[in-house]
This record gives sequence, structure tokens and C-alpha cells, in this order.
Amino acid sequence: MIVTDVVLAQEQIPPPAVDGVAVAPLLVILGGACIAVLIEAFLPRHQRWPVQVVWTALVLVVALVSLGAYALGSPTPVITLGETLSVDPPTLFLWGTLLLLAIPSLLMIADRSVEPGGAFIPSAAERALARSGGSGGGGSSEHVDRSYGPPGDAPTMQTEVFPFALFALGGMMAFVAANDLLTMFIALEVLSLPLYLMCGLARRRRLLSQEAAVKYFLLGAFGSAFFLYGVALLYGYAGSVRLSAIANASAGSAVSDTLLFAGLALLLIGLLFKGSVAPFHTWTPDVYQGAPTPVTAFMAACTKVAAFGAIARVLYVAFGATRWEWRGVLWAVAIISMAVGAVLGLTQTDVKRMIAYSSIAHAGFLLLGTMAITQQGTAGTMFYLLAYGFTTLAVFGVISLVRNADGEASHLSQWAGLAKRSPLVAGVMTFLLLALAGIPLTSGFTAKFAVFSAALADGMAPLVVIALVASAVAAFFYLRVIVMMYFSEPAADGPTVVVPGAFTTMAITLGVLVTLLLGILPTPALQWASGGAFGG
Repeated sequence: MIVTDVVLAQEQIPPPAVDGVAVAPLLVILGGACIAVLIEAFLPRHQRWPVQVVWTALVLVVALVSLGAYALGSPTPVITLGETLSVDPPTLFLWGTLLLLAIPSLLMIADRSVEPGGAFIPSAAERALARSGGSGGGGSSEHVDRSYGPPGDAPTMQTEVFPFALFALGGMMAFVAANDLLTMFIALEVLSLPLYLMCGLARRRRLLSQEAAVKYFLLGAFGSAFFLYGVALLYGYAGSVRLSAIANASAGSAVSDTLLFAGLALLLIGLLFKGSVAPFHTWTPDVYQGAPTPVTAFMAACTKVAAFGAIARVLYVAFGATRWEWRGVLWAVAIISMAVGAVLGLTQTDVKRMIAYSSIAHAGFLLLGTMAITQQGTAGTMFYLLAYGFTTLAVFGVISLVRNADGEASHLSQWAGLAKRSPLVAGVMTFLLLALAGIPLTSGFTAKFAVFSAALADGMAPLVVIALVASAVAAFFYLRVIVMMYFSEPAADGPTVVVPGAFTTMAITLGVLVTLLLGILPTPALQWASGGAFGG
């Protein structure tokens, strides 16, 4: 009898609707990541690098082609996979942005010319050894390098980073498309766990890299806990974790609004942590500095897209009707983030930490667009993410080229007179820093103009004035680097500029070209970003 009831119940439950064409890019990335794991399991170590590079590139190309074919067909927004994913115009734009940013990220990860053997250690279990005379804090710590390949071969690298990167990318794509908070939490973990591991795999400065991974993991666990607790409170309020159900409940519910806003606060803490928004930014400088530079570039670009894509979806779909209640809090958060990023960035002596504080300031600027809850605000935010991502990737590509005997020469004093040693590298870095400062004819100016215009149109003029002041303050530490490169004498034992291989050259070139094109011809990207609103 029990078996019969179960069978009848199963017959009455329809299978979830799955639009395979709509979610094909996501399925390609996750499926490719699983096959990349099998490549690691069955291929000999010395054969893995070329196979993983070709396979990962093929996966990204197929995902981009499937996304382009679907988007060009003028699709209508769909909710699929049991109503867990919403594939709408913002989702398609964010997916395209993530896949495009993943290409130069992959090129930097795969490069083995800037750092012989690659930026990643051959074995994750390799113990870090502090050299005599080192600081003891990890900054000068090295490891005993081993090739793990045939005699005479160049040192190999930890090729597990390729499936890690694909899993993280798949998690990011699911994160920005999630139609309910439980799916969003699972996607958050899928994107976070590979990044925790990748941060600790640096070939040089092993202790610093491992410290960065531990800090990121511990603080990330707290962020995930806040997010999950917020999900629980919102479920208690709305009786559902679906974004549209939360929006309907907030429009008229007998339950106390305390649960609603307490849940939103905890939820936003988890999301703002991923977006490097102050005061939830404490992991950012240490992790940016300690992680391998290709991983730092991948995080700085792609994780920012995923975090703010998810923030925009949650605020737009689930909490748009209650924006006057929570907007004041986010005003304060945006001001804190802009102030922390701009002011503390002035005090930094390490280039990677300076870019970390720059990202915190940019996160404050991005909040202006996400708070607008208008189509103009959504379009400005997404364009900003695209522009910022390519510029930041190119910046970290340039940082990886300036090196000394201990690896990257990231101290600002070591960049003195760089224009005399390598005018081309100094010129590229100058252009990218001016883009981050928002100088006209760069993507940074267009992106800030789009976000600030949306904020002005939605009545946030005081916040825009504060953002302009913060931009002016932040421009000082960009200009400080430029002045040091052009108007200071290089030290006699100063660092050298490595001639990059094809992979890093292509990554930097792509970042510079996109930064220039989005500054002088932004209309196509802005029109694509303005194609529609979040659905749910």
C-alpha cells in the first residue's frame, strides 16, 4: 500500500522544466570542469599542462558560441531547471562578461614564461621553507622547486588550477542567474571553494600564499554563514526562498518586517563580502597580495562581476518594493567603501595592495548603480563590471612582468624609473591606471559616467558628489605610480622587466584594447547592457 502511494505521488509530480538551450553555456562549463578532473586523474603529470590548456580553451569557446547563438535569437526570459535559474537579458550579459573575462584569465594562468614553470607550485603539498635572512613573515619564503617531469624538462605547474578555474566560473554563472536563495548559496560555495585552494598554490612566497588562502577561507566561511542565516530568516518571513515570493510577501504580509530586514541585512553581508565592499573587505588586501597574480586577476575581475550581478538581482527582484527602507543603510555602506578604498589606498607601498584598495573604492561606486533599482542603473552597473574587469586583468598582467630575484617586484619604490627601463610597459601601465582613475577616452570614464548618471536620475545626488570626491582622492595614488615611473631615477640594482610570452602578451593586449574601445565606442556594449530588466 505504501509503495502504491509513493508510485501515485511520483506520477502526479511533473518533471521540472529544463530549457537546455538557455542553460547550455552553464552546462558546458560545468561539464568541461568535470572532464578536466578526469584528465588530471588519468593522464601522466608531464602531459597534463598542454591537454588542460587546449581543453579549457575549447570549453570556453564552445560556451561562448552557445551563448552567442542563443542571445542572437532574441530569446524571451525563461525560468528553468525547476524554477531555480532565471535566464533573462541581464543574465546573458553577465554570462558573456564572465566568459570573456575568463579568456585572458586562462591565458595568464597557463603562462609559463614570465615565471619559469608557471606561477603555481608543482605540488600543493610542497612545504614552504624560509630562507636565511628572510623576514619570517612569508614575504621572502621560497620552496624547493621540483619539476615532476622527465629529466631536463622545464619545471611543471599545478594543473589542477584549470578544473578549479572552470568550477569557479560555473559557480559564478549560476550565482548571477539564481532565481532562489538556496540555489544562490550553493553557487556561492561552488565559486568560493576552488578560489580558496587556488590562492594557496603560489610557486614563490609560499608562506604568504598559504596565509592568504587560510584568511580567505576563514573569512569566507563567516560570510557564507551570514548569507545562510539570512536565507533562513527570509524563509521564515516569506515561506519560500524564491526571490519573487519574497517580493510578494514584502508587498503585504502579516509577519513582522523584522524578519524581512534582518534577513536582508545578513544576506547582504555575505554578498558584500564577495564584492570586496567595506567594511566587509578585510580579506581583500592580504589575499590580493598573497595569491598567485593570475589568480588575483581572476578574482578581481570575475568575482566582482558575480558578486554585483547577484546583489543587483536580489535587490531588484526581491526587495525593489522596500527600497526606501534599506536604501539609507546601503548609502552608508557605499560611503564607507569609497572612503576606505580611496584613503587607505594612499598609504599603501605594495602595488597589489594598492589595487586591492582601488577595488574597494570601485565597489562603492558600483553600489550606486545597484541601489538605483532602475533599468538605467542595472545597465550602468553591468557596463562598469565589463570595463573594470578587463582593465584590472591587464593591470595584474603588467604587475607580473616587473620582477627581481625574489619574484615580482611589487614594492612601489621598485617601480621608480620604470619608464627608462621599459617605456612600453610603463606606457601601458599608465594608460590602465588612468582608466581606473576615470580619465576620458578610457572605459573607466564611460563606466563612471553611466553609473553616476543612473544614480543622479534616481535622486542620489549627494552620494554622487561624495563619489566624485572619492574618485579625485583615489586618482592621487594612481598618479603617484605614474610620477614614480617617469620622473624618478631607477635604482642601480632595480628590478628587470621580463619579456612576456604569447599568453601573457595576448591577455594584456586584450585588456588594453577593450579598455580603449569601451572608452571611445561604448554604445554597442551599453545597448546590450540596456536590453532588459531582471526577471523572476
